Amino acid sequence: MAAALAAGLVAMVAGLSADRPAYARFADTHARAGGAGRALAMTLLGLADADAAAYGAFAAAMKLPRVTDQEKAARSAAIRAAAVAAAEVPLQTLEACRDLVVAAEALAGRSNRNAASDLAVASRLAEAAAHGAAENVMVNLPALGDEERADGLRGRVATLLAEVADHAESTRAFVELGELRDPEPEPTPTPPPA
Repeated sequence: MAAALAAGLVAMVAGLSADRPAYARFADTHARAGGAGRALAMTLLGLADADAAAYGAFAAAMKLPRVTDQEKAARSAAIRAAAVAAAEVPLQTLEACRDLVVAAEALAGRSNRNAASDLAVASRLAEAAAHGAAENVMVNLPALGDEERADGLRGRVATLLAEVADHAESTRAFVELGELRDPEPEPTPTPPPA
């Protein structure tokens, strides 16, 4: 929910900057970051629901009977399957948090200065949400029953947290600087496949 709020702030800042003559040279950034903020807000709300459902499935698996060997085996298999979803959903949330701070960073120094502090707030909310999502991934790794997969997820979590921190810190630095910066470079077109 914190990340969805952060995404809403990014969309709001983009909206407050659009169609303002002082920021006209950043119109493409406003459109892109505003669209990303709106889409990420919806995605993150959906992921919050998916996370609750994944936790419910994991909790249900933990409550399965375990008296007979067959029940124990079925319960273990259900726990492992539920742990996969319980780890993957917060990983998706962490990825969305990374995308969110990328959008916030793009707007910082390229948007309405009167709303710049909202980008700093968005970066802090996104960081907090990213750390919460990372904790939810990590807590489920022992139940996966697959150490190789768990190691891969640990590495992915560490990489994503570092990316979130870098973009969030950069966002706050540009906000603190309080100056406009150059427009984003034009994306390089991808050549068509041969």
